Amino acid sequence: MSKTVLITGASSGIGEATAKYFLQKGWNVAATMRSPHKAGDWAKVKGVICPFLDVTDPETITSAIHKTLEHFGRIDVLVNNAGYALMGPLEGVTPEQLEHQFQTNVFGLITTIQTILPVLRRQGGGTIINVASIGGRLAFPLTSSYHATKWAVEGLSESLSYELRRFGIHVKIIEPGGIKTNFIHHGTVWATHAEYTQMINQVKDFMQKINDSLPEAEGVAKTIYRAANDVSGRLRYSPYGELFFLLHAILPEKLWQSLVEKMMLGKSK
Repeated sequence: MSKTVLITGASSGIGEATAKYFLQKGWNVAATMRSPHKAGDWAKVKGVICPFLDVTDPETITSAIHKTLEHFGRIDVLVNNAGYALMGPLEGVTPEQLEHQFQTNVFGLITTIQTILPVLRRQGGGTIINVASIGGRLAFPLTSSYHATKWAVEGLSESLSYELRRFGIHVKIIEPGGIKTNFIHHGTVWATHAEYTQMINQVKDFMQKINDSLPEAEGVAKTIYRAANDVSGRLRYSPYGELFFLLHAILPEKLWQSLVEKMMLGKSK
């Protein structure tokens, strides 16, 4: 019997690549998204459904899980992938922007987990995979709001892994480095402030320059698939992020900060 994965934010980027890869491996795929009508031809084959799901709307979460169970009978893996980046200086972030960032990246993820846990417990187990970022353990300029959400996902996931182990439910954290997707153009919202205009332009230029040289999302999809099938108890997987973590660990803090500033802002202290 084929296993079933439910993926949030599956219309593009890592979510879409993950849906395609699980499908290729013979899984049933519930590729949830806010605009199911925009799904590509890959989503129109047997073994795929595209329920509407907006992580900021709890009713759609419940509905998507119900439709998946109705269609496939069970859910073996949940991939919490939906999210976006609120960038820009914290001084320029509005309360509404910050609230929506947390509603999407943290509270929506929590609601999805809370809704699916009774299902996984009844089944006797399963796996919850939360897509965080290297930005869940490292921080870079003009990304404080986004980092705050990803650090929250890291802590939540690690604690949750202890809570759910007794039920046979595994928790995994995926920490991708930079990935070549449309995230920079369509998955990012910018807060602005006149005093930070030069810095904002420098970071935007840096992101634009490196995007085409970044690895494709398929590598992350393969890591997510590996995590979904890994019962070793491993918690963190860092596709394309290992070098950043290594440098951060071995370099003196002042040198690390100088390198980040030089890389992203064209200067160093």
